[in-house]
Amino acid sequence: MAKDEQALHDVVEHTAAILTAAGFPKMPARVLMSLTVSENGGLTAQELSAQLGASAAAISGAVRYLQTLGIIRRLSQSGSRRDRYELPENAWYTALTTESPLYGVLASQADAGVAAIDDPSSTATDRLAEMARFYRFLEVRMPQLLEEWEAERRPAERAQAPRA
Repeated sequence: MAKDEQALHDVVEHTAAILTAAGFPKMPARVLMSLTVSENGGLTAQELSAQLGASAAAISGAVRYLQTLGIIRRLSQSGSRRDRYELPENAWYTALTTESPLYGVLASQADAGVAAIDDPSSTATDRLAEMARFYRFLEVRMPQLLEEWEAERRPAERAQAPRA
């Protein structure tokens, strides 16, 4: 249990607001952060609803969205009809490591915009071409960055592991 529950609640809500401002849906962001700070490894939909002051329908939609991204998983609890939702190990970059074609698709859309304008002197052409270059850069660099993160993360995990 947190020493300062109100401060922890504020962290959850503020971080969810930042994620929402960056384009992440609000309720999934709140659910994600609630699961992140959960001490017992996961929460039921009812627990999430109570913690967040949200309806069962809002929680259901949020967990469904997060499951499709691979950020959370649903676990059946033996002897109970309630499922538990938890973050898999390494949840923060799980969504990035999946075979998501997002960057390539965005680059292709920018290329399609350049072709539609068909004017090399257009400032819109310049912006779209820059957009395409940027997303192709991310498409190439993201796997490398994630490998670097994994290498950085491993020694820290070993240092935190309890000694036998």
